[in-house]
Parts: sequence; C-alpha cells; structure tokens
Amino acid sequence: MENLTEMLKGVLEGCVLEIISRGDSYGYEITRRLNEMGFTEVVEGTVYTILVRLEKKELVNIEKKRSEMGPPRKFYSLNNAGHEELEQFWKKWNFVSSKINILKGE
Repeated sequence: MENLTEMLKGVLEGCVLEIISRGDSYGYEITRRLNEMGFTEVVEGTVYTILVRLEKKELVNIEKKRSEMGPPRKFYSLNNAGHEELEQFWKKWNFVSSKINILKGE
C-alpha cells in the first residue's frame, strides 16, 4: 500500500510498545518483527526514532548487552509507566477501530 507510513505514525508507537511488552527487544529485532507482520515500509530509522521518544517519555528501561557482532545492543523493556501507556493505547485503538468499523458498515 502506498503512503501507509504516514497513516501508521500514530499507531507504530503502540505496536513497538506491544512488541517490547512480550520480551526485552532491541531496535533491529523490533523492525524485523514489524516487517514480518506485514509492516514492510517500516525502516530501522523510524523504529529508532520511536525508541528515543519512548526513552524520553520514561516508558522503557534500557539494558546494554554484549553482542557477538559489533557494539553492545540496547535492549528495551517496559516499566510500569510503559505498561500503563500500552493499556491506554489499546483502549484508544479499540474505540477508534470500533467507530471505523461502524462507519465502514453504513
């Protein structure tokens, strides 16, 4: 789909939070998982921008772990605030998607 990235901007942060909530993750791994789910237009730069934003909002904990290839990797995990933010994301998503489905059905 063309120009899907623009539409996804508001949703991707929630998707990244969800991926991190399932287990400690690093940037490339998150990008790969999004790509595997069909978000093929999402690139590493977009994910890293989101991770920086999550860090600034203090929604994630970061642990540097040794990598077999290259420098240490930053692994992200959700803290309590991150879990609360994710819960709010899903509440908003359910509200919006239900209204869109109603509109689509009209």
